[in-house]
Amino acid sequence: MFNESAPESQSGILSDVFKMTPEEILNRARTRAKEQNLLCAGAVTPEEAWALVCADAAVIVDVRTQEEHKFVGYVPDSILIPWMCGNSMVKNPSFISEASKQLGKDANILMLCRSAKRSAGAAEALTFAGYTSVFNIMEGFEGDLDENMQRNHINGWRFRKLPWSQE
Repeated sequence: MFNESAPESQSGILSDVFKMTPEEILNRARTRAKEQNLLCAGAVTPEEAWALVCADAAVIVDVRTQEEHKFVGYVPDSILIPWMCGNSMVKNPSFISEASKQLGKDANILMLCRSAKRSAGAAEALTFAGYTSVFNIMEGFEGDLDENMQRNHINGWRFRKLPWSQE
């Protein structure tokens, strides 16, 4: 279920999360929403997101650009619906309609981007469009910038050694 090469501390976190039921994970995420005044159902850690996906309790929507998805990597079986497009990163005017073709309004939807910022906006947009169970994946795919302005060294999906692929 998880990357066996994960550092000891990471595999311990994963095994703890995998002991939780999907409802326990989602309740924890909903508590974060209240604590952080989020405008979506909540926020999950990368490990919690992976546990939910493995339990068939949620789907991951990758909101990065097609280029990021292809060249940086992606979570297997995630759905790509870009939130922003082009070099100028303009909001995708078809985002909600593309989502409505692939996602149910009551499905548990986990939004993912590079650093959890764009995905937060996309999660809010889906919530405002009537989706009832949209969660942001904290830390994103590549995580925060370190002191050298590089990602994948502090946190994020890849840093946590969760499954991902690259073309």
